[in-house]
Amino acid sequence: MGMDNAAKSEHSKKLCRAILCILSSALFFSLMNLFVSLAGDVPTIQKTFFRNLFALVIACGAMIKNRCSIIPPKGARMDLFLRSAFGYAGVICNFYAISRLNISDASLLNKMSPFFAIIFSTFLLKEKADKIQWAIILAAFAGALFVIKPTFRNAELIPSASGFIGGVCAGLAYTFVRRITGKGVKSYYIVFFFSAFSTLAALPVVLFDYFPMTWQQLLFLVGAGVSAAVAQFSITTAYSFAPAKEVSIYDYSQVIFAAVLGFIVMGQVPDMWSFIGYAIIIAAAFAMFRYNNRKTS
Repeated sequence: MGMDNAAKSEHSKKLCRAILCILSSALFFSLMNLFVSLAGDVPTIQKTFFRNLFALVIACGAMIKNRCSIIPPKGARMDLFLRSAFGYAGVICNFYAISRLNISDASLLNKMSPFFAIIFSTFLLKEKADKIQWAIILAAFAGALFVIKPTFRNAELIPSASGFIGGVCAGLAYTFVRRITGKGVKSYYIVFFFSAFSTLAALPVVLFDYFPMTWQQLLFLVGAGVSAAVAQFSITTAYSFAPAKEVSIYDYSQVIFAAVLGFIVMGQVPDMWSFIGYAIIIAAAFAMFRYNNRKTS
């Protein structure tokens, strides 16, 4: 009995740490989105360059500390490349949406990624979703339509669609992350490879078509890069303390952080349809969280 109580106590401590790390990640991803939006008319590719450059510097520190080779491990090279390619496409789509939408709308559309991770896991990891899980996924998709408001008269249709596609790409990238870690690749190497890939992909555009920035814009992009790095390592740490099924629901606090920051700093107020979409998607996420826990038990 004593051992059981000790085990439960240790689990509770780890769970609390994981929740704090998830909330930290959500806050810093919201700050990243805010800084990207405040950077104004800087081209999207240039924004992604600075976002990933600072993450790369921090990831290099982790690589040096762990004396890890930069050569991709055999058997995981294609997965690393695809994770980075889809992840980078997701970042571009997300940044494009952030620059043209309320940051709470853009954040919410990007948070469709867990649902798409389930869909892609069916094909890539042979983890089939059951009827209830598919019903929850369809409910989340319906909620996204309230945020996107797909009519030809909607001036924000293209940015909203871009944010949604960003969530699709992120879901696919996270699926490859799961497959890569299953092959024994360390999380810090995955962050390093993705950051290096994204920085190099954006470098030619930045060099040959550099957009002159004010010192304020540069400062905002430095803030975006640092916030992104803190958020990435926070979420990695969170999942080292507790399984995703126990803590993933707290990641949706990013939408709340984004809405508060958008209102305080930029005076952004989402419309009624967006609030309905928020409620549906967050409810779907909570339903998926509860159902997965019960199914595991």
